[in-house]
Amino acid sequence: MRTGFKASNIYLWLVFVILYAPILYLAYYSFNSGETMHGFDGFTWHWYREVFADTRLLIILLNTIVIALFSSAISTILGVIGAIAIHRLRKLQNQNALLSLNNVLIVSPDVIIGASFLILFTMLGIKLGFASVLISHIAFSVPIVVIMVLPKLKEMSPTLLDAARDLGATEWDVLAKVMLPFIKSGIFAGFFMALTYSLDDFAVTFFVTGNGFTTLSVEIYSRARQGVSLSINALSTLIFLFTLILVVGYYMISRRGQQANAGRKGRAADWKVPNE
Repeated sequence: MRTGFKASNIYLWLVFVILYAPILYLAYYSFNSGETMHGFDGFTWHWYREVFADTRLLIILLNTIVIALFSSAISTILGVIGAIAIHRLRKLQNQNALLSLNNVLIVSPDVIIGASFLILFTMLGIKLGFASVLISHIAFSVPIVVIMVLPKLKEMSPTLLDAARDLGATEWDVLAKVMLPFIKSGIFAGFFMALTYSLDDFAVTFFVTGNGFTTLSVEIYSRARQGVSLSINALSTLIFLFTLILVVGYYMISRRGQQANAGRKGRAADWKVPNE
C-alpha cells in the first residue's frame, strides 16, 4: 500500500516536471544578459524593460485585455442565462441534448472553430478585426461558463425557490435575491475561466484577426517566426504569471463558495427539529 502511494507521488511529480520545466526554462533565460538561450551570461532586467518600452506591444497588450474583459463579461451573462434555461427544463432528455450541444464547442478543435468563424465572417461581410475577435471569443467562452454555473444550480434545493415564492417574492426577486447569490461562486469561476481562455487563445484568434488589430498570442507567434528573442521570453513569463494569478483567484473563489455552502448546510442541520 505504501509503495503504491510513493509510486503515485513520483508519477505526479514527473508529470508536473514535464509540464512546468519548459516554462521555468523560458522564464530563467528571460533574465539572461546574453542574446541566446545557449548559456546564461548574467542577470539583467533588460528584456523586461524592452517589453515595456515597446509602444506597439503595449497597444497589443491593451487590445488583448479589452477583448478578454469584454468577452468574458458578455459570455458570463449569456452563460448564466443558458445554464438557468437548461436547469429549468423538466425533461432530462432535453437537458442532456442541450448539454451535448454545449460540450461540442468545448471539445471541438480550435482550428475548426476558427476556420468556421472565418468563413462565417467572410460570408456576412464582417471586417476582420476587433468585432470578429470579440464575437469569436464570446462564442467559445459561453459553453465554459455554462459548465461552471450548472453544477451550482443543481446543488440548489428547489424548496428554497418555492419558499421564496410562498413568502411573496416575485420571479425577479427569486432570481436576483435567491438564485444568483447562491450560484455566485460558479459565476465568478466561469468569468475567470473565460478570461483565462480569452487571454491564452491563439488558434481561433489567428483565423479571425485582421490587419491593424492583433492580440498577444498572435504577436508572440509572429515574432517567434522572425527569430528567437529573449524579449519573447520576458513577455511570455509575464503572461504566464498573470494567468497563474487568475487561476489562483478562481481556486480561492471556488473554495470560499464551498465553505459557504458547507456553512449553510450546517446551519440548516442545526435548525432541523428532531423527530419524536
